[in-house]
Amino acid sequence: MLASLSDELKEVSGIEKTNNSDLLWMLNDGGNSPTIYKVDLNGRIIKEIAIKAKNKDWEDLTSDEEGNLYIGDFGNNNNKRKDLRILKIKHQDLLTKNKVEVEKIHFSYPSQKKFPPKKKDRFFDAESMFYKNGFIYVFTKSRVKGNYGKTSLYKIPATKGNHVAEYISEFESCSNLHCWITAAAISPNGKKVALLNHQSVLVFTDFNDDDFFSGVVKEYSFNHVSQKEGVTFKNNNTLFITDEKAHLKGGNLYEFSIK
Repeated sequence: MLASLSDELKEVSGIEKTNNSDLLWMLNDGGNSPTIYKVDLNGRIIKEIAIKAKNKDWEDLTSDEEGNLYIGDFGNNNNKRKDLRILKIKHQDLLTKNKVEVEKIHFSYPSQKKFPPKKKDRFFDAESMFYKNGFIYVFTKSRVKGNYGKTSLYKIPATKGNHVAEYISEFESCSNLHCWITAAAISPNGKKVALLNHQSVLVFTDFNDDDFFSGVVKEYSFNHVSQKEGVTFKNNNTLFITDEKAHLKGGNLYEFSIK
């Protein structure tokens, strides 16, 4: 454990380390204020920025080569949202403002026809994304009992507008609730993809192009189970991970090696 986080971040659900910075951006999930937090490695909040958009269900953070930040407002517990979106914040605004406008990237899933679908078809929740080469890659979270470890991979242009997400592939891990995919990140060199759940992190390597599930996967188990919902790469072999504060545990920032 690196640090305990402030009570202002007790429901932290997204974390991102941008290029050329040792500080981390964090956010809380739905029901909290539309605010992002700049945090140091001791868990101290250095800066707060108010976002001029509703926090309907914010779930993850990612950034591009220019330092622009993206918020995944696509939490969809009941699989009935028709307003899924990703919010883009310009890098310059992060540097100079305390309250910022956003560009809105709206999207839908190509195979979802009912809102909500039948319980056996509720694969349209999501808590995980990252940016690569002009696209946002979203990993879904299953709400289907007995199949909680299934995740589907989609890509969406990282540009303002209304998009139909492009389905790429899917992956299945274990089936219990702790197997939910709750965060995603890609390494600085683009050769490793990390998917987080409550008990472990799955690391994919040697994949073809952007079909990240086509590669080799290795699971790194943690020594405890908690509501882990944030992951980002410190470097190509090390992760930063956060968990929510719940049931008298969690609310921490961790460093984890995947050498």
